[in-house]
Amino acid sequence: MKITTIKTYAVKVGIRNQLLVKIETDEGIFGWGESGLSGREKAVVGALEHYAEFLKGRDPFRIGALWQEMYRSQYFEGGRVLQAAISAIDIALHDIKGKALGVPVYELLGGKQRDRIPTFATTFAGPGPEMIEQAKMLVEHGWTAMRLSPSGHEEKEIYEPREHIATTAKWLVKAREELGEDIVLGIDYHHRLTVAEAASFCQKMPSGTLDFLEEPIRDESPGAYEALRRMTDVPFAIGEEFSSKWQFQSYIERDIHQFNRLDVCNVGGLTESMKVAAWSETHYVDMMPHNPLGPVCTAATVHFCAAVPNFSWLETRSSPAETHLGFDNSDFFPVQPKLEGAYYPVSDAPGLGIEVNEEVLAKQSFEFWEAPHLRRRDGSVTNW
Repeated sequence: MKITTIKTYAVKVGIRNQLLVKIETDEGIFGWGESGLSGREKAVVGALEHYAEFLKGRDPFRIGALWQEMYRSQYFEGGRVLQAAISAIDIALHDIKGKALGVPVYELLGGKQRDRIPTFATTFAGPGPEMIEQAKMLVEHGWTAMRLSPSGHEEKEIYEPREHIATTAKWLVKAREELGEDIVLGIDYHHRLTVAEAASFCQKMPSGTLDFLEEPIRDESPGAYEALRRMTDVPFAIGEEFSSKWQFQSYIERDIHQFNRLDVCNVGGLTESMKVAAWSETHYVDMMPHNPLGPVCTAATVHFCAAVPNFSWLETRSSPAETHLGFDNSDFFPVQPKLEGAYYPVSDAPGLGIEVNEEVLAKQSFEFWEAPHLRRRDGSVTNW
C-alpha cells in the first residue's frame, strides 16, 4: 500500500473553521485527520503541502518512521504550525492502518482499557445565576465534572483581570455551595492572568472550592508555574498549547501540574500523545485532553483515552450547555462519536470509526477569523 494523495479542507463548521486532512492510498483505503491550530489554518495548510511532496508513494503503515522523518528532516524542527500538520497526518495514518487491519485505532495503541469515556462539560454563561442554573442542568443530564467560565471571558476589546477575579471567585464559592462537594469543578482562565493575579484569585476562595485551575498563566516559563504552585493548593490543568513531548518535559519532571490538557491535534498526533501519557504515568499526572474541535479530533481522542491508564476526563463541547457551537454538524459527519449521557462510548469499528461527507465538505468555504486583540485600559496589549 502506498500514499497517493493528501487533501486538505479548511472549512467553516458551526462557529469555527476546522482543518481536516484526508490521506488516500493506491488500495482505495483512506484516513481522516484534523489539525488543531485554530485561527491559523492557512499556515498549517502550507506545511501540509510541503509534507505531501515527499509522503506520496510512501508506506502509510510506517507511522512512527514517517513521524520521525517529518519532524527531523528539516533544520527548523517542531513548532506549533509544523506539529499541527504532523498531528493531522499521524491521525489519518492511524485511521488507514486500523481500516486496513480491520481493527479500531485503540488496538494500535495497546488495546482498550475502558469501554466508555467520561467527559467534563463547560457552562457558557459567565458567573451569575445563569451559570449556576446551567451547572445544575448538566448535573441533571449526568455530568459529575464540569468547567465554569470566568467573568469577562466574552470581552472583545478591553480586559482587565483585576476587575473580574473577585466576581468570579464569589460565584465559584456559590457554585460549590449549590452543587455540593461531590461535583468536580474547574475553571479555565485561558492564560490571561499574571502569577500575582492568579494567586490573588485562588486566595479569595476557601480551599477545596476548585478541583482544577486550567491555564491560569502563559506556559513559556515553568518557573512561573512553580512560583504559583507555592501560593496555591489548587491542582493545575495545563498543556493544551504544548506541541511536543519536549514542552511537557519540565512540567512533568518538576511535578508542577496534575492534569495534562494534551491536544492530539496539536502535540503530534496519537504517536506523540502516547509518549506523553506514558511519561505522565510515572509522575501520577492524569490525562485530561483538550477537545474543542470537530468529530475527527473527538474520535481520535476517544481512542487515545480508551488506551491509556492515567486518564480523568475528556473535554466535550457537545453538551446541552453548548448547543450553539455546531462543531459536530451531522451533515458533514454522518457517523461520529455521540454522547450517551456524560460519556462517549468507544467505537469498535475499524479505524477511527467515523464517516465524513466529503462532497458537502468540498462545497463549504473557509472564513477568515481572528481572535479578539484584547487591551487593558491603559492601551497595552494583553492575552486573549
